[in-house]
Amino acid sequence: MTVALSSRREHWVLLLLAAVQFTHMMDFMLVMPLGPEFMRLFGISAASFGVLVSAYTLASAGMGLLGGLWLDRFDRKRTLLVLYAGFLAATLLCGAADGYFGLLAARTVAGACAGLMSAVIQAIIGDLIPMERRGRAIGTVMASYGLSAVAGVPLGLGLATQWGWRSPFWVIGALSAGAWLGLLVLLPAVNRHLSPAREASSSAVPAPAWTPGLALGWVLTFSVVFSGFLLIPYLSPFMVGNLGLQLSDLSWIYLCGGAASLVSARGIGRLVDRYGPARILGALLVGTMVPHLVFTHLSASPLPVVAGVFVLFMGLTSGRAIPTMALVASRVPPALRGRYLAMNMAASDGASGLGAWVSGLLITVAPDGALVGFGFVGWIAVGVTGCALFTLWVFTRRAVALSPAPA
Repeated sequence: MTVALSSRREHWVLLLLAAVQFTHMMDFMLVMPLGPEFMRLFGISAASFGVLVSAYTLASAGMGLLGGLWLDRFDRKRTLLVLYAGFLAATLLCGAADGYFGLLAARTVAGACAGLMSAVIQAIIGDLIPMERRGRAIGTVMASYGLSAVAGVPLGLGLATQWGWRSPFWVIGALSAGAWLGLLVLLPAVNRHLSPAREASSSAVPAPAWTPGLALGWVLTFSVVFSGFLLIPYLSPFMVGNLGLQLSDLSWIYLCGGAASLVSARGIGRLVDRYGPARILGALLVGTMVPHLVFTHLSASPLPVVAGVFVLFMGLTSGRAIPTMALVASRVPPALRGRYLAMNMAASDGASGLGAWVSGLLITVAPDGALVGFGFVGWIAVGVTGCALFTLWVFTRRAVALSPAPA
């Protein structure tokens, strides 16, 4: 069952949800290129900076697990507004932090709010947008990931260079405040999952969310994200150490990759609506095997060659999340959708962190800066993608255990 929206209001609601995702992704991504500045100002080691980065995703995963216990007990609009207000306050505290531990605490709170926000946004899309337009809606919201790489991070770094490292956090806070007010005015109440007919099933938590069929959705999400993050964190050092690129080339490479992600998100969303999420996800899983192997086995090449392979890599790999989310959300009853997607986001965050950690164990750095073993990790990523394909095949055949949510 969905809440009917006019086409114009639906458009604005999706743009506002995309703005929420844009601000939280820009907030997350901005810290990594500011690493040298933080280490210099706060006198911290690279390991301490790693803790600062990982605190965001670990807090997101932890809150995802806790959110699975209560997220469907409230109106989703109110839940999103409360979480976004917490994220806004934490972002402003990042800009006001006067030391490492203050910044670490603020980053932890921001990550805790951001992880649950993503789950609530996906649940809202599942509740408000009919099935025949849901893929395009998810693509619109997830295009914010590419936009944050194309425009958000370069803009944030420019602000930091011009007015200091605090200024990007103030700007993100201002953008978040505008998006919060827009949601307050334009987002309708999203509370159909709280109807009396569904309260009984909603109160029986967490048992209904732990059936084997539902757990397959988490396994699918984990395997899709894990295979990608075996490679993604090490693309930059591989391009510099193995492919002969300069650090100055990376900004253009990532600009092209972000643009590819931005364009592919909308196109993949339309394909999901036309052919169904399972078919598109299966095609993308098979399709990403080629660029994963080609890129990880690439030798020193001219910049246009590296950029071309990288664009293909990012455009296809980032697009896999769209049919994955559309498929998982469509198979969960509305009364369980928020809690289930919170657990799903925890699986995604855990997969990203674990993937990077496993790759770090398998890769060594040669004296000249080249990564040794990255090609082997590429084969592992392909193998995990094969496991994701098998999980997809099983998941799509659990129609009885995972009855589609009402449109």
